[in-house]
Amino acid sequence: MRMMKRIVFFLFTALALAGCTDTEQELRERAAELCMYIPDHELLAESKDYLTEDFYALLDTMFYRLPEHEAMDHEWLYYFVTGNGGTMADFEVTQVERTDKRHAVATILVRQVWEDGSYAEETDLEEHKLYMEKVNGKWLMADFDGHKEDCSRYIANNRREQALRRALSDYLIREIGPHYLLGELCIPTLMIVAEEEEQVWGDFWIFWYNTSGDTLKTVSGGSHPGVMTIRYDNGSPIVASFEQVEDGAQFLPSAERIFKGHYDIFHNMHANQTVREAVRHEQLVEYIRDNRLNIHYYQDYGWPAVKLESNTGNYD
Repeated sequence: MRMMKRIVFFLFTALALAGCTDTEQELRERAAELCMYIPDHELLAESKDYLTEDFYALLDTMFYRLPEHEAMDHEWLYYFVTGNGGTMADFEVTQVERTDKRHAVATILVRQVWEDGSYAEETDLEEHKLYMEKVNGKWLMADFDGHKEDCSRYIANNRREQALRRALSDYLIREIGPHYLLGELCIPTLMIVAEEEEQVWGDFWIFWYNTSGDTLKTVSGGSHPGVMTIRYDNGSPIVASFEQVEDGAQFLPSAERIFKGHYDIFHNMHANQTVREAVRHEQLVEYIRDNRLNIHYYQDYGWPAVKLESNTGNYD
């Protein structure tokens, strides 16, 4: 009986050791390989084989499922380890620390190298952390400098913001849209001035369009500045009320009263047609992408058609 226990003990020990056969050198080599798949301006399709499933899904959402202008505001996403100006990252894995059987952390030094392979001696070295996880026998990248948490938080905030914008649009379509000459599609333009707690100030525009081939032809439209009060039903935002700026002689005093400390921002936004058209263009592109429409232009009556272009090319 003692012999049997001893055999079982040795078997267990052998299996435990077998699960930890990765040497530090092997882990260093794997970490160096994984460095080639740290995103830099884009997430390589082949990265899917080198990243854990959840980390890849987060980065895919950040790069390709959110509007480009939002992701570009966060350089920790678009420039994980590189900068602008024609430099590339030169990686050096200095050490790898095993935290348990399935996890390890690699310390990486990064220096920016010019495209011709040269670099200045005084170029600063940056230290980064690459987190590795063993999945189905392979070491994969599970995180980089804590960006996984950054991505999760940003995506959650973005989804809350998109839910709010849908609530604002739904209200405008339902309550304001019917007062205009109707077309096939009602697509509001939301020019958000400020958000505080459960109130949203903005210059809200209604546009009705008819489709003609690959073009949206404007049927009617108008501006409705004001403040919307939001309530939540099971976590979903709903517009509870809308106080609008008055027309005519009461426009200025009512706008100053409603927008309060946000009035100057509203005035500059409302008076700037270039800004308004840029926002309209951007939100039309998003609408076309989300609804998978074969539309490439929009056209106001008496004006040339405007091409709807995406900067990323990921709206197919």
